[in-house]
Amino acid sequence: MRPAWRVADVRAAERELMATLPPDTLMQRAAAGLARRCALLLTGTGGVYGASVLLLVGSGDNGGDALYAGARLADRGAAVTALLLAPDRAHRAGLAALTAAGGRVVDRQPARVDLVMDGIVGIGGTGGLREPAARVVAGLTELCDRSGGRPPVVAVDVPSGVEVDTGDVPDANGAGPSAVTADLTVTFGCLKPALAVGPAAALAGEVELVDIGLRPWLRGTPALRVTEWDDVASWWPRPGAASEKYSRGVLGIATGSATYPGAAVLSVGGAAAGPAGLLRYAGGARAEVLHHHPSVIATDRAADAGRVQAWVCGSGIGTDDAAAAELRRVLAAPVPVVLDADALTLLVDGRMAEQLRGRAAPIVITPHDREFNRLCGEPPGTDRAASALRLAAWMNAVVLLKGDRTVIATPDGRVTVNPTGTPALATGGTGDVLAGLLGSLLAAGLAPDRAAAAAAYLHGLAGREAARHGPVTSADVAAALRPVIAQLG
Repeated sequence: MRPAWRVADVRAAERELMATLPPDTLMQRAAAGLARRCALLLTGTGGVYGASVLLLVGSGDNGGDALYAGARLADRGAAVTALLLAPDRAHRAGLAALTAAGGRVVDRQPARVDLVMDGIVGIGGTGGLREPAARVVAGLTELCDRSGGRPPVVAVDVPSGVEVDTGDVPDANGAGPSAVTADLTVTFGCLKPALAVGPAAALAGEVELVDIGLRPWLRGTPALRVTEWDDVASWWPRPGAASEKYSRGVLGIATGSATYPGAAVLSVGGAAAGPAGLLRYAGGARAEVLHHHPSVIATDRAADAGRVQAWVCGSGIGTDDAAAAELRRVLAAPVPVVLDADALTLLVDGRMAEQLRGRAAPIVITPHDREFNRLCGEPPGTDRAASALRLAAWMNAVVLLKGDRTVIATPDGRVTVNPTGTPALATGGTGDVLAGLLGSLLAAGLAPDRAAAAAAYLHGLAGREAARHGPVTSADVAAALRPVIAQLG
């Protein structure tokens, strides 16, 4: 997993590293990586020579990175102009390097621009863009490149205006947007939380990490980690020569009802794509489940399901007394449990508190924002990772807080963020599919935090795969899981 570090940790590491190096070495390393990546973008649209590059330059080192990178592009024949948003506080050495390379300072945007470099504010910024930066960023929508299209925007380290440690995007200050929307963010030394979590992550575009030698100097614990394909592939349970259906894991699924049979079908569909060897369904949608999944063993009640290694409970069971009784039976089982949808609603009034406290086996809950609000009495707020951590500690459960960048938080304070989310998953029933897959991984023996991270990652990829063929339904996502998981090998 890729770690992301808080601003204070990055600053401390930079100070230690810079004490061992000649002045400006880190800035030159960052500028070299930034210029190289910008040159690659320009090569794909006509080449660096003769390209028009606009630098949006704020005060401090972030603007210095942009100026030094601009100087390198100017040395290769680009026509580089710098719009200084705080002229009296611009990085002096970087500005001298740019002008020596043939770059120019301007007081307004050129008519044609092939690439925009956002060096307004870096990891030290707070509170969103202010004037005149907000107005300048609003004007970027009017620019055209040499082909008549929109020029790419490259953010320096982070998109200007985002809250780096939380991934929040503050409300607009004045006439323009509160943050830059980038096509590419070139970040230095390590990932920052805003590039992985919260609404800021969607503004970063593609993220490229430039190694400036910082990693050995980063101390303590990362703010969060980002799941990668290789992680999921290494965690995935695979059957061996001696495996049989029981040793691969047996999952109990208490979902759906006569009123909501689709929830049962979808959760079983998600589970069937996973690694468990046997599925036992318990609920009021027996006929529908067996019609779609004839290999499932189906009963009417959890008490009759037989032995399992994990349970999934909640989707579509309702919130009446019968549903509450089923949830109590599931919580009484000494195995890992995934609680989703209606099961979360049944927890709100506190009647299940004693059973929750008495459980030794792991619990994973999968709230979306409204369910989180019902459980906590307030929405996740501007720091989604911290909010998920508080709920995880309070409930002594792994929390999978669903969203575009799903957050997985553990009771012992670890946070993982899923990078594969897609708006295509914002449709009814996709959470049922996710819960089923997650339960299958738990039944197969995966640790709860890894099971949650792997399920979210593959569920996101399945959403993307389904979206390639048109508008997405939850059934499409369940079907797409199989080809996605097949690629794990």
